[in-house]
Amino acid sequence: MTTEQAAVNGISITFEDKGPRDAPVILLVMGLGGQLTLWPDEFVDALNARGFRTIRYDNRDVGLSTRFDAAGVPNLKWMFVKSLLRLPVRSAYTLADMAADGVALLDHLGIARAHIVGVSMGGMISQHIAARYPDRVLSLTSVMSTTGNPRLPRAQKEAMQVLTSRPMSGDPEDLIAYSVRAAKVIGSPGYPPDEERLQRRVRSDFERGWYPQGVARQMAAIVADGDRRPMLKSIGAPTLVIHGEGDPLVPLAGGRDTADNIPGARLLTIPGMGHDLPLGLVDTLADAIAGHAGAVAAA
Repeated sequence: MTTEQAAVNGISITFEDKGPRDAPVILLVMGLGGQLTLWPDEFVDALNARGFRTIRYDNRDVGLSTRFDAAGVPNLKWMFVKSLLRLPVRSAYTLADMAADGVALLDHLGIARAHIVGVSMGGMISQHIAARYPDRVLSLTSVMSTTGNPRLPRAQKEAMQVLTSRPMSGDPEDLIAYSVRAAKVIGSPGYPPDEERLQRRVRSDFERGWYPQGVARQMAAIVADGDRRPMLKSIGAPTLVIHGEGDPLVPLAGGRDTADNIPGARLLTIPGMGHDLPLGLVDTLADAIAGHAGAVAAA
């Protein structure tokens, strides 16, 4: 993989630009703590094969993009308490700032309009892009994401526990083993990963840019964002919402609520899919996203 650096919004964003230069663009926005490598190569290749140029990138504070060390590590437990009490929560940056990063990356590449596809936190960021920069968005696809509605069901207990129980030893092998287990717990029950491939991917990501402090600050940005439903009602871009029926981290109700609050949005639920992008669903997901984007282009 060949990546590049872009100086945008006063920071550096690492990205990969792949596919025909004259093809319609899909901006791929990754979720909490996920590096651009968490988009499977096979999925990116499938979108390229369907006639799209793809831009995937490391969000701020993750991977090889700018890290916000000076901001310190937030007390997430206290943040969650304040959120439950409906008290204001402050974060080093906001999801709106992260949305501005994505748009600035499009500016850097000279891309006027793009199809925006985001997963999990990336779906939240993509919702902000669609609401705040409507003239830059051809279509929106929000995958395994949610609205911030405080009344929605919470993550399953095991899924939440595995995300909040990172080993404190700092030993690389312990951390890699933990990451493998976490991927299995939140992953797709109908499409379990190949053990060897999963181990290889986790180890590669660890060596490329393991940075848990940034994950904590990204989580703080999610908590501080609150309820997006009023904002979602302003989105005019054609929207597809994709959600796994077996998602233990962001239950299906989050996807339904997203579709219910974006005018004209269409909901696609996938049996056996959890909170990941399994290889067994690459063609299903690529067909859905390319079909949605293609229909907009043809309209």
